Amino acid sequence: MLFKLSLKNIRKSFKDYAIYFFTLILGVAIFYVFNAIESQTVLLNVTATTRDIITLMTNMLSGVSVFVSLILGFLIIYASRFLIKRRNKEFGIYLTLGMSKRKISTILFIETLFIGIISLFVGLFIGAILSQVMSLLVANMFEADMTKFTFIFSKSACIKTLLYFSIMYLIVMIFNVINISRCKLIDLINHSKKTEKVKLKNPILCIMIFIIAIIMLVYAYYKVTIDVESLSTPDKIFIPIILGCISTLLIFWSLSGLILKIVKSIKGLYYRGLNSFILKQISSKINTTVVSMTIICLMLFVTICVLSSSLSIKNSMSANLEELAPVDIALTKTRNITAEKAQEYGYNTAYIEDSFLPIADSLSKLDFDVSKYLKDMVTVHYYVDEALTVEKTLGSYYEETKKTLPFLTYNMPEEIVTVSEYNEVAKLYGNETFTLDEDEYIIIADYDSMIEVRNEALKRNTPITLLGKTYYPKYSECQNGLIAISSNHINAGIIIVPDSAVDDSLLERESLIANYKASDDTGRKNIEEVVINLANHPYISSTNLEASTKLSIYESSVGLGAMVTFIGLYLGIIFLISSAAILALKELSESTDNIDRYKMLRKLGVEERMLNKALFMQIFIFFIFPLILAIIHSIFGIEFCKFILETFGDEEMTKSITMTAIFLVVIYGGYFLITYYSSKNIIRNR
Repeated sequence: MLFKLSLKNIRKSFKDYAIYFFTLILGVAIFYVFNAIESQTVLLNVTATTRDIITLMTNMLSGVSVFVSLILGFLIIYASRFLIKRRNKEFGIYLTLGMSKRKISTILFIETLFIGIISLFVGLFIGAILSQVMSLLVANMFEADMTKFTFIFSKSACIKTLLYFSIMYLIVMIFNVINISRCKLIDLINHSKKTEKVKLKNPILCIMIFIIAIIMLVYAYYKVTIDVESLSTPDKIFIPIILGCISTLLIFWSLSGLILKIVKSIKGLYYRGLNSFILKQISSKINTTVVSMTIICLMLFVTICVLSSSLSIKNSMSANLEELAPVDIALTKTRNITAEKAQEYGYNTAYIEDSFLPIADSLSKLDFDVSKYLKDMVTVHYYVDEALTVEKTLGSYYEETKKTLPFLTYNMPEEIVTVSEYNEVAKLYGNETFTLDEDEYIIIADYDSMIEVRNEALKRNTPITLLGKTYYPKYSECQNGLIAISSNHINAGIIIVPDSAVDDSLLERESLIANYKASDDTGRKNIEEVVINLANHPYISSTNLEASTKLSIYESSVGLGAMVTFIGLYLGIIFLISSAAILALKELSESTDNIDRYKMLRKLGVEERMLNKALFMQIFIFFIFPLILAIIHSIFGIEFCKFILETFGDEEMTKSITMTAIFLVVIYGGYFLITYYSSKNIIRNR
């Protein structure tokens, strides 16, 4: 009998609470999709480097899955709580008819078991289909050969999904049993008739708390935007985060009292249509709403920032690759290693001797013929004067900078390049070239934070001294440029001086920049393999060569971009679904409790159109309030993310924000519409 009753309850509840089943199925599918990436990408034909990156990405996703499972577990328990509340009257009738609490717990156990089995199998089926789409996305990101790709059902992802969700459902079963054991018959029978007693909060207290919350929030916004340089350590970063969380709670608490008081004082608004009923419905659960609204607002804030930032990193790294890595290879070595430096770093004799040879000679020792493999070759020499540090180039601006940027290494010597060699590189890269008088210098940079600092020093016409001669800035701001190839904007500043300003006594490093002698991608990959195999040459330990290639930068960039994108999507979608589902389930539960109230309004002659409008406004207010504050938080949160991710560039941030907005509209807006139509169906058909 209990088994049949449980099945009947599932069929009866499925229509009204389809959103609960949908969320469970979606959670299982997403969990499987992101954990199946490793199995789905095994057959992709990629390079060894890319394979290592994919392995790292899947390991990271496995770690994130533990956190995701906690979020989904919380969501399932939270949803079960509302579903049990919605059935309080039903359980009260069972107890009245003589059914024991143990049997009621058994009914819930069977229902949860069946719901879990259904959601797991349907979710795994959908996840298996979506994982193939994910495989195509991964293959497209890494430009993999798909000739050997076949449909694969990931056993490891399936087992992990079954294990994690089985544990979640087991916890829900235990929670349900405990919840039922604590219920009292009188509370179950009268639950739908109870309304939380609305206490009008002291408006003066609400205003004071609201002002305090706004001050805290403004200070947090100030720290993460204008005074962001001061957040140099993790403990300092947590201060605005904690202030933001507390102020969010206080804002919802104070507004819940103020809005109720304000609307009641405006008689024309309060008594218009069903506004008084809507306000009563909203305020009837005011205490629990404050906490849940705060949690949902913060989850939405995290969703917006995570999605926008992760998508921006991927887009910016792809967009910057041609600009920041315009040639195939850059070989660099340390030159003229002194005895003091050799002793400090423990260099051997062969290593020291090699430092006095040009790069071409070192490559010859490794049997690498530059004339055979390379073209468009440009050699750049970096010079360093130990006396010319960052502190010296900042001049009178140093004291101010030290207060705002205490973490900078001010005693680090500056890198110096002659104007003729830089111009050769600029021509090869397609960048602007420069001319200098004998007493002038310029600074090239592309790292925004350091550009701002250096520009202030240049505006003050800060002089520098090299080998006893003084030089003055030609321009009052840094010029855009780079020498080393990379995937990010990491050039914090290189000083360009006249050719006569330096000599070999200051020589620190040498770099050979070139393209491969190849006409197609296959030829370039073949030469790339030759370069990689230099690491296995018997004389490699006696050289100090370092190679940076466009292909390796591209693979690393794509790998990092893919990893950040997938983790961002994983967390962002889970947070977004959780936020929307919590609101949806809460509103569906409220709609069930309010059936008698809407029935009474119908008896009083209220039109169905007005009832639908009142229901729409009630649900809309619950959905829009946390979203509005989350968007405001996100405006400043994204600015902080842009500062943290500055080296990747923010050229594609607008596109990323647009994509995030689409996710919000589709998922959050979809949940809102489903909640409204489901709630309308509940109050109409009951």
